[in-house]
Amino acid sequence: MESTDGNEDKSEQRLQSAAALKSFMMKSSTESKLNLYDHLSRVLMKVMDEHPHNVVDVIEDVSREVKRGLFEDKQSMLRDLSHTTAAELLAEQQRLLFTRPEEADQEEELMDTPLPNVSEIAFYLEQAGVGLGRVEMQRVFLALKQLVETQGLLRCRLWGKILGTESSYIVAEAEYREGEEEEESVEEAAEEEEKAVDNELNPLPQSAFRPPPAVPKEALGTGANKYAYYVCKEPGLPWVKLPSVSPAKIIVARQIRKFFTGRLDTPIVSYPPFPGNEADYLRAQIARISAGTQVSPQGFYQAGEEEGDEEDEAPRDSYEVNPDFEGVPVAEMADSLSTWVHHSQHILQQGRCTWVNLAMKPGDDSNEEGEGEEKEEEPDEPEPEVGPPLLTPLSQDAEILNTPPWTSKVSSTLTSQHALAVLRSNLWPGAYSYASGKKFENIYVGWGLKYSGEGFSPAVPPLPLTEYPSGPEITEALDPSVEDEQVLKEALEEQQAAQEEMEDTDDPEEEDDD
Repeated sequence: MESTDGNEDKSEQRLQSAAALKSFMMKSSTESKLNLYDHLSRVLMKVMDEHPHNVVDVIEDVSREVKRGLFEDKQSMLRDLSHTTAAELLAEQQRLLFTRPEEADQEEELMDTPLPNVSEIAFYLEQAGVGLGRVEMQRVFLALKQLVETQGLLRCRLWGKILGTESSYIVAEAEYREGEEEEESVEEAAEEEEKAVDNELNPLPQSAFRPPPAVPKEALGTGANKYAYYVCKEPGLPWVKLPSVSPAKIIVARQIRKFFTGRLDTPIVSYPPFPGNEADYLRAQIARISAGTQVSPQGFYQAGEEEGDEEDEAPRDSYEVNPDFEGVPVAEMADSLSTWVHHSQHILQQGRCTWVNLAMKPGDDSNEEGEGEEKEEEPDEPEPEVGPPLLTPLSQDAEILNTPPWTSKVSSTLTSQHALAVLRSNLWPGAYSYASGKKFENIYVGWGLKYSGEGFSPAVPPLPLTEYPSGPEITEALDPSVEDEQVLKEALEEQQAAQEEMEDTDDPEEEDDD
């Protein structure tokens, strides 16, 4: 009987150990999320199905194939899903800037190029403490080279970079080519024809109100439209040519303040309403910044020769490089603003660089003699608005809100013999200029907004007044408990008893004295 009981106990123990082993083998792995029990089952099923030769020698390979088969589907999905980041796409587009076309000859590269030496400009800007950095400047140079080759420009330079809330604009300044004015006039004529056709198809009631005449836009190559401007978001991305600027856009741009978003088709929501989108607003701001911050050393440019008797009446709008310019000492340029001059025309209140008379002629719209006589009795034509002439020294610039318009300094006081004269505009933060001998350059890196004084800071509110003086006389105290009252009563009784004893001790002394 004892032997049978012992066998039963051993069998129960084996069953319990087998169940414990099975539960242990069914624990899932934290890495592969598999368990040993299922894996061994799959391995044995694979051996039963395939009957491989020398199973004991290849059992490890069978186990590995079983595991690999479970992850084949997931691995194939991961390989098919290709995720390319925006930085990789941009790098792929910028890679084309560093490729050299096979057809390019070495002789053509040795010829004069319409591009300035951007690497040299980047070096000087780095000495002045401004600029975009050597790496970005090199990419910008290659992007400008691509722009010149695709557009066939005569002259092109880096104007600067205008920052935006979503992306920024790299701005290139170029000279207009011949024939561009005719193309633009054809486009305007086509727009007028479309408007005329729309009016004929959908006639509207005519209003008797006659708006004031619009200020005409300056011709391409003159005034605020002297140069063409191209923008791109990053070097390697396509360049977009900005439209020409009109006086109405400049006038409204002076009355509003808007940050750029980085998208040219963004509408400008403002008051007064701006006549255009962000591309037009960007072009207007570039014209304003150029008119106020494009400066050069005095004597580098000289007034261009103009024929005619109207030289004294009309301001000169042309200049040329002075071949006899020998440079101005850096210390003198850093100390005096009179050694710097504006070489860009001033924009008048009319929104143009040259004033135009908008007065109506007497006989144009006169239907009756009486109206014609009244118009003849009107005062003379308005006085033309004249701005400062070209090559005006910076010392004559006016202050705004008690802020000096310019700040000049020397790039380094330790090595003054190799230092540069650096000029910073306080009215257009982000505009810088440098000069060293016969070399100078202007650049703008900023938000495209003019200085408008210190930001609004509301007054600090006064301290709160006290409703009543705080003191122990008026401070509300808590009611004592019964225990506190009993303790206080006992203390008062002891104090009174001590006073009575003192009085009793004092009385005998008085009697003895009597």
